[in-house]
Amino acid sequence: MFVKPEDAASALFAGPFALTTLSAPDRPAFPALVTPDAQVTDLRAALGDDRLTIRGLLGTWEAALPRLRALAEDGGPGRKPLADFRVHAPVEPRQVFQSGANYRQHVIDLHVAHRAPGDDRPEEERRAEAAEIMDRRAAEDLPYVFIGLPSAITGPYDDVVLPAWAEKPDWELELAAVIGRPAYQVSVEEALDHVAGYTIANDLTDRTTVFRRDMPQIGTDWLRSKNAPGFTPLGPWIVPAASIADPDDLQVTLKLNGETMQDESTKDMIFGVARVVSYVSRTAHLLPGDLVLTGSPAGNGMHWGRLLRDGDVMEGSVTGLGVQRTRCVAEGAL
Repeated sequence: MFVKPEDAASALFAGPFALTTLSAPDRPAFPALVTPDAQVTDLRAALGDDRLTIRGLLGTWEAALPRLRALAEDGGPGRKPLADFRVHAPVEPRQVFQSGANYRQHVIDLHVAHRAPGDDRPEEERRAEAAEIMDRRAAEDLPYVFIGLPSAITGPYDDVVLPAWAEKPDWELELAAVIGRPAYQVSVEEALDHVAGYTIANDLTDRTTVFRRDMPQIGTDWLRSKNAPGFTPLGPWIVPAASIADPDDLQVTLKLNGETMQDESTKDMIFGVARVVSYVSRTAHLLPGDLVLTGSPAGNGMHWGRLLRDGDVMEGSVTGLGVQRTRCVAEGAL
């Protein structure tokens, strides 16, 4: 399934085409080119490679891009309606890099709502500390990045299973950069040249397991709190970077059961996309298809005092990148 725009005449995304992974009933998944009017081209047939995947296509991004543009313009009899297919996560990355505490207001809210064990300081003091930490990080050029698991990724319209042990599951809608050219120790000025496109990620987090309460001096436990199967709904599309005028000026919006919870511009990021990609590349070798999540804005469940429950429906959008919609299901309820 896919989510149509509220206005049937509206485009699904910005630009002439996007990429994703689709499947027909009882058939294997395949890489697809989708046009804004919801028509699909099977890229295996169009590019003459029965084993092609989106990750493989991203590995030849510069050479593939002109052919993809031509396919989007030419149309042809092989196109089929998107409604005939299931939409999967658009790419299977080898590596997932996740930025934390990258929106100024979000960091302040989390300091207030999610205090560390034994921290009994007043709210005003913790807000001031958050601002000081962000100013220092920005000056020292130190984004906070950790590693996620590809096995946590699920499709943009799949159900999200809330594990029985997750007492406070929360949403975190994010802009994600998709790598097209290998990147290692690239400068901020070069970084966006290595980004093939952008997609939407919802980086779910169980707030009760973020901090190791048995070993508070160890700090955060991102494995347990963020990497349950299906905790990263991804997609629906990879929109080429050329179709996004400025990734640091997009609106990130999440609705819970129709009520807007997050609605913030990426302008509020402490570190823009180029700075985050460059920072990751100082240590890691970024590969085609890898994801760099850029953090989530204010408006998480901890801020609202309302965490995810069985039956909740999350709808996430980022300007020009489409809409994902996922339903929460308690473990054992499926």
